[in-house]
Amino acid sequence: MKIVTNKDTFLPPLQQVGGVVERRQTLPILANILVNAEKGQLTITATDLEVEMKTRVAVQCDGEMDFTLPARKLIDICRALPDGAEITIEVEGEKAKVLSGRSRFTLGILPAQDYPVIEPMASSHRFSIDEKLLKRLIDKTHFAMAQQDVRYYLNGMLLELDDGRIRSVATDGHRLALSEADCSAGSDVSVQVIIPRKAVLELGRLLSEDEKEVAVDISSNHIRISFNDTVFTSKLIDGKFPDYQRVIPMDSSKRVVADKETLRQALQRTSILSNEKYRGIRFQFSRGMLELLAHNPEQEEAQEELEVDYDGEDLVIGFNVGYLLEVLNVIDSDRVRLSLSDPNSSCLIEDDSNADSRYVIMPMRL
Repeated sequence: MKIVTNKDTFLPPLQQVGGVVERRQTLPILANILVNAEKGQLTITATDLEVEMKTRVAVQCDGEMDFTLPARKLIDICRALPDGAEITIEVEGEKAKVLSGRSRFTLGILPAQDYPVIEPMASSHRFSIDEKLLKRLIDKTHFAMAQQDVRYYLNGMLLELDDGRIRSVATDGHRLALSEADCSAGSDVSVQVIIPRKAVLELGRLLSEDEKEVAVDISSNHIRISFNDTVFTSKLIDGKFPDYQRVIPMDSSKRVVADKETLRQALQRTSILSNEKYRGIRFQFSRGMLELLAHNPEQEEAQEELEVDYDGEDLVIGFNVGYLLEVLNVIDSDRVRLSLSDPNSSCLIEDDSNADSRYVIMPMRL
């Protein structure tokens, strides 16, 4: 079996599926990618048993064959070759030769029939969504997902379609991110699924700002997203996501509007001397002014003052500066609105000109 391609064509899809391959595997074959060669096309598949990505690339090949190749080694070899280099892969027995110019590499292969493939159950919900919109929903909320929380349903992102709206929600118990938009597919579809953290991050990396439609199929235990020449499949988290509507403050009595970039830069400077473990910063609001204060165990102190639109009573409240900076990094407009009640209540943060995304941060005791 002989396959001829070039680096510029072959490397991008290899890198695309390579993100799914874990460096530490329980099964040796999971360190490999599955290659199906047929009729001038290669179908390349990678999986970690939770997430599967499959993509196609046009090549020259002289037959049909299925085999597996070590993912990281193949990607590193192709990456190290000169731009535009022609690549030939010859498969014989239990070895594959990768040839390019005067370079020769011999790789071990494993049987294709041993490669695990995710087979989702029949789709119960099917709809199409704009690729750019799906990427925006992920980008606006993914940072609030939990990592390895014992409440396993928090280690992912809720995707919900209901009454003509689609929304993504993520929370780790200390903060919550929600983004939503109108979606024609949602008018007759009502579904709520939790996509695992790794799948969300891979999807955010894969999706582009294109206006193209992507097809979404949801079954009882999987979600499958198809776009361009790529099919992305992930298991779903089986659990009950918290009632996020109850977490969003609805009757905050104090409103603060600030210039986003001024506030972000002031927070970054103040955070330099915050406690590295807890990252707490004290916010002191007074009429027309916000004072930021940070301390650390070395008795060092940072203080910043900035003008804000606020005419309420004086208020002192503490927040994790990292949570605030992550929110400010995904807000698009120049001004940001904070809604507060008292030092013990959550803060609602919104884009001052667009209410499609909302962020809730719990206060800290300092």
